[in-house]
Amino acid sequence: MRDTNQDASLGEVIEFVKTYAKQETVEPLKGAGRWLGFGAAAAFAMGLGLTIVLLGVLRLVQTELERLATGSLSWAAYALTLVVTLALLAVTLLRVKKSTLNKEPK
Repeated sequence: MRDTNQDASLGEVIEFVKTYAKQETVEPLKGAGRWLGFGAAAAFAMGLGLTIVLLGVLRLVQTELERLATGSLSWAAYALTLVVTLALLAVTLLRVKKSTLNKEPK
């Protein structure tokens, strides 16, 4: 014959294991989804903004420096825009900070 205290404690242990598993798997995954969602939105917004800025730089160079817009130097406006792109890429990569996914707010 089983003791009812053993059954109750076994049920509690199972409930504790379920709660612990949920806490350690489901909740971090929700945090990861939120983290990835904000990251994707920020990447899209930054990509769109930088594309518009770089098109502006290209048009500025082509408009203000007419010699670079026509003739055998027409490629120079694109090269200058590429240099600006690489500079912005370097600044962006230097600003990226590595942080943990499960960082607790202060």
